[in-house]
Amino acid sequence: MLRYSGPILALAPMQDVTDLPFWKLMTDYGGADVYFTEYFRVHPTSNLEKWILKSITGNPTGRPVIAQMIGNDIPALVRTARELQQHPIAAVDLNLGCPAPVVYRKCAGGGLLREPQRVDAILGALREAVSIKFTVKTRIGFDSPEVFEELLSIFAKHAIDLLTVHGRTVAEMYGSKVHYDYISRAVAQLPFPVLANGNVYSAQKADQVLRLTGAKGLMIGRGAIRNPWLFHQIRQHRRGETVFVPTGHDALAYVRELYHAVCPPDAREISHVQKMKKYMNYLGAGVEPTGQFLHQIRRVTTRAEFFRVCEDFLEHDQPMPLEPFQEAREVETS
Repeated sequence: MLRYSGPILALAPMQDVTDLPFWKLMTDYGGADVYFTEYFRVHPTSNLEKWILKSITGNPTGRPVIAQMIGNDIPALVRTARELQQHPIAAVDLNLGCPAPVVYRKCAGGGLLREPQRVDAILGALREAVSIKFTVKTRIGFDSPEVFEELLSIFAKHAIDLLTVHGRTVAEMYGSKVHYDYISRAVAQLPFPVLANGNVYSAQKADQVLRLTGAKGLMIGRGAIRNPWLFHQIRQHRRGETVFVPTGHDALAYVRELYHAVCPPDAREISHVQKMKKYMNYLGAGVEPTGQFLHQIRRVTTRAEFFRVCEDFLEHDQPMPLEPFQEAREVETS
């Protein structure tokens, strides 16, 4: 999993988005080197969610899979980690970064960063229970990065095998600039590989982040949903090749493939359309700068309306870098 000649390119886990059908589609566009599952919700009476487990047992990517857990109950986390190791996974991952209020208010995901000593206890128990690779995905703090130094000491103490750092606090959600200097600090201080996570939306930005942080690789979520060619483009750029730039027609073809890939044939049409809106929230930022595409997409209720809007904006042969218009103008080096 960690022995790649170039940077490791990982697809980020995004709940109800980066599911098994999406993984399968991503492989057609070049795909990631490593895939993280959506998180398994862990509590005293939890069971492995069957639809997430299918991403492991039916892995269509041909690449390693890392199973992610979220929770705070140590016996339940240990039990779940042991269950997951009975399946073909490369590692068990603990989520310490989810910024969703419904999660952190229960002191799970990013909420645990308010209690470093609790993180210490959880990691100690999991390191003992996990006989394969054990990894962690974290943010740099809950409402302040002042705790980050203490967190780094805890991660080093338990000899985890890989750390992914999203360079924002939980409170910053996704709206602030990414603090890549904190990722650099993790790289410099830790004896194991670090992946950089946060606002990687182009091959050029990928190179910038790798240079700024010295990270072993990148975890990409929103950028890969917006632009499924992104992993392929990063590899092309690093080989010195001409980087493929999709056209509007290419983007429209992707939307059509995505619609058929992620929407079960027996689902109601309105459910199909609602699920596609989740993906369009990411794609829309790279379609046009006024917000009109997303404004119209969010109001459609039928398949015909959905594709009419997509065709209105994407039925052309002009290059579409699929970079977010505002973020692409920012130099996020704070």
